[in-house]
Amino acid sequence: MTTKRTTFTHFKQQGEWAELLFMARAAEHGLAIARPWGDSAPYDVAIVATNAHSRRPDLLRVQVKSTQCQRRHGYKCHVDSNGVPYRLDQLDFIAAYIITVAVWFIIPVHATHGQSEVFLTPRRPNSKYAEYEEAWHLLSPKE
Repeated sequence: MTTKRTTFTHFKQQGEWAELLFMARAAEHGLAIARPWGDSAPYDVAIVATNAHSRRPDLLRVQVKSTQCQRRHGYKCHVDSNGVPYRLDQLDFIAAYIITVAVWFIIPVHATHGQSEVFLTPRRPNSKYAEYEEAWHLLSPKE
């Protein structure tokens, strides 16, 4: 297991770094990426999902989060905006990056059940969010 620790002067800097990592990784998976202008949208990145049966592309709205906050065998990750959980009409996915182990969780926003934080346990197949670990296929166009 690769362990890395990063030091940022501010959480906003860590968030911007995680967004760049997400976009690079999404591009590696062949996903088309769009960014909203400014920072007033409730999502950081949109994935442009076009399937063979649709003339109009769908946009999957993704909020990128990151954490280094280890608790026992897992990591606590805030999935809210200033203490307010995201609503289903604001986002489609949370992309949570665990910095110290370099693992992504691609979590449908409905799977957070309106919680402000989630507890992620990488490489544990029976954990609550295990099905979303490195689940990049969820962002791919549906045929």
